[in-house]
Amino acid sequence: MRWPPWSSNPDPPPNPSSTPTTTKTTPPSSSAAPTPNNNNNNKNNNTTTTTRHPPISWPTSLNSPDWTHYTSPQTLIPTLLLTSTILLSLRIYRSYLRRIPGASSIAPSFWRKRSLYGVVTSVGDGDNFRVFHTPGGRWAGWGWVPGRKVPRGRGLRGGTIHVRLAGIDAPELAHFGRPSQPGAKEALDWLTSYILHRRVRNYVYKRDQYDRAVATVYVRRWLVRRDVGLEMLKRGLATVYEAKTGAEFGRLEDRYRRAEWWAKKRRKGIWGVEGKFESPRDFKTRMGEEKA
Repeated sequence: MRWPPWSSNPDPPPNPSSTPTTTKTTPPSSSAAPTPNNNNNNKNNNTTTTTRHPPISWPTSLNSPDWTHYTSPQTLIPTLLLTSTILLSLRIYRSYLRRIPGASSIAPSFWRKRSLYGVVTSVGDGDNFRVFHTPGGRWAGWGWVPGRKVPRGRGLRGGTIHVRLAGIDAPELAHFGRPSQPGAKEALDWLTSYILHRRVRNYVYKRDQYDRAVATVYVRRWLVRRDVGLEMLKRGLATVYEAKTGAEFGRLEDRYRRAEWWAKKRRKGIWGVEGKFESPRDFKTRMGEEKA
């Protein structure tokens, strides 16, 4: 029971069994007394400030990508290296490893600047043949890697380049109702045995009216690179090309004329035929006049 009634904290009733004790009160020291600054520090340490960001909607996050991931060096450098490697590989393939199926497919940048490497598949006349283009040669796997074989027979249809030897003119074979010119079969037989099924390097100059690539052709014989046209002139199997226009020599005209002069002086090949000599150019002109 509160006593007096207006008291808020009533005293506990006295314990009759307890004995009065004397309590010594020690005044608080100045060092232990709390200061206002200490109270404020305690309040700051016990209080944690939380910053809340406004919520971001899903469409907003899609329309606002974080580009820092894409522009970091760890991502940018490998991407640039991979892209450069792919572009360089495509350029090398188009310039050096892409196979050309015919003379009409030769790019303008090849004429007078580049060469075509391939295997001779057939010889049609004393100064022209067909070659299967094998870019890169053995280094690119031609001849020993599966799927990189030179086809035979029908597999060659529409896949070879018709090549005309530059700077020379061989005797004409019998065709289109015309008779064969003396020395034509000998030129054909020699050229067939010299280059058929062999790898040749063709330095192309232009495409003629018969869709042939006019080229200076080299073949390796006993590890020595030989100019096929020059070898025919030395053996008297052809003459220097004497057309008024369109003659191509590739800066070899002087060598070709010297070789022809030596063969003529020694009466080799067609220069040793009895009777009046008729050059392939004169023979074709006479056959054309007789037909007209």
